[in-house]
Amino acid sequence: MSQMPGSDAFARAVSLDGGLASADAMAAPIGVVFAIAGSSSRVLLDRASIGGLFDDPDPVVAAAGQVGSQVKMRVGGTWLVANVRSLKLEDTAGTCIAAEIDFLGEGDEEKLTGKLYRFRRGVTRYPMPGCEVFPITSSDLEQVYAADDRVNITVGTVYPTEDIRAALYVDAMLGKHFALVGSTGTGKSTGAALILHRICELAPQGHIVMIDPHGEYAAAFKSNGAIYDVSNLQMPYWLMNFEEHCEVFLTSSGTARQFDSDILAKCLLAAKAKSRIGQEIAKLTVDAPIPYLLSDLTAIINAEMGKMDRAGDTAPYLRLKTKIDEIKADPRYGFMFSGMLVADTMAGFLARIFRLPGEGKPISIIDVSGVPSEITSVVVAVLARMTFDFAIWSRNEPQRPILLVCEEAHRYIPAGEETGSAVGRILGRIAKEGRKYGVSLGLITQRPSDLAEGVLSQCGTIIAMRLNNDRDQAFVRAAMPEGARGFLDSIPALRNRECIICGEGVTIPIRVSFDRLEESKRPASSDPLFSELWRDVGGEDQIIGRTIQRWRAQGK
Repeated sequence: MSQMPGSDAFARAVSLDGGLASADAMAAPIGVVFAIAGSSSRVLLDRASIGGLFDDPDPVVAAAGQVGSQVKMRVGGTWLVANVRSLKLEDTAGTCIAAEIDFLGEGDEEKLTGKLYRFRRGVTRYPMPGCEVFPITSSDLEQVYAADDRVNITVGTVYPTEDIRAALYVDAMLGKHFALVGSTGTGKSTGAALILHRICELAPQGHIVMIDPHGEYAAAFKSNGAIYDVSNLQMPYWLMNFEEHCEVFLTSSGTARQFDSDILAKCLLAAKAKSRIGQEIAKLTVDAPIPYLLSDLTAIINAEMGKMDRAGDTAPYLRLKTKIDEIKADPRYGFMFSGMLVADTMAGFLARIFRLPGEGKPISIIDVSGVPSEITSVVVAVLARMTFDFAIWSRNEPQRPILLVCEEAHRYIPAGEETGSAVGRILGRIAKEGRKYGVSLGLITQRPSDLAEGVLSQCGTIIAMRLNNDRDQAFVRAAMPEGARGFLDSIPALRNRECIICGEGVTIPIRVSFDRLEESKRPASSDPLFSELWRDVGGEDQIIGRTIQRWRAQGK
């Protein structure tokens, strides 16, 4: 563009329907359409006209022309709404600003007042160059963001308004998974608690399982959730499939691991076949969740070891037996490998964890902060796989969809290792196939760039809070639809408790200020106030004594 129009271009601008409706006599145009393209178009804004709106009592009109704000254009009897993505001073006189815009959708024009109503996503007809551009108003945004007849929850207000509510469509959001991303300290945990509280209020008989690695969420869901940790989880070891057994019991690597794995498979199948339930199944597999005794497993390993001719051949059997005995004797593993967990408690375990029935407490918080770090990923893998397997094997039953929420998701589905662990494989499979079986996945992470490639793009709805890292921003940008690019550029400038929501769960991308959550419903994740806490003195000896006692007892 070697020759750019001056400020007189705005005087020559015309509306495509030949004139202005009566309502637009008050709302003067602020620019003209300069270039139109399918994905991104360009408008020229009059700097003087925009400057005259700064003091407008309507905060939406006052923000007109800023990056992330919206503008509208009339095409026939339709208003087109677009989002401003970028701004650039276009002429040397400083009167003309070029803005890149992304079209969001269109709404009908009310003939008498010229107001926008019945907004919908997508554009039927594009404007021609020269079409006038107008600032959007609060009443327009009310129509744009008005929730339609679909079931929805409201989580905050649309920026920059104070009273237009932001609605999330629950079925669309859960049906195609969702992700909540944001740097530490941006209000991510409180935002997650807010969304889950709203879902619980909407569906008090729902089925939500949350993996909580830091023990934050128990405080938030005391009244409407079931809280499980190592003291009451009682997850039987025999619920593990063979792959998970290998992660816990095998200590070798390379070719030796494959040999140990073959021995474990043979002995494990024999141990399961000894149980009453195992004897009733004609074609028993090593993956079947059949109760068996750990003592039976070690006895079978001993018997097999006795058949070996040379002493060197017994090494794999000794490795297995030593590891199993070590786990049985370690009290930290008691929540899973206790001798009290040999009864067939599978039905009761599934009913408790999946809230079947919910009894007014639709969410179960699984606090894995007290689980030994060596088997945390296995515990999460078992819970995720049980969720998926239950959905698969109950296909002919009345459907009970389950939402699985995974906090610190990058710990379990790390980039480059999606096939390296049982938990990475099962969560990746749920992301790809879960919606077919009624399993929804909610991922919460502060490092989206550390997530396995493709997992974030499987999430139909993305809720992005402030991200300080350029790499994280690039990953989220790649996963979001094109129409949200203008919003994405404002991610580094978001304040605490603010987010950009785009995808299936909203009509169009929106910037939202989250509602304040009551103190009793917030997770225990607030930052320590060093300036205050460092003033407290006294009782340090007792603090150290009690801490050492819990430390040595490995209790909480």
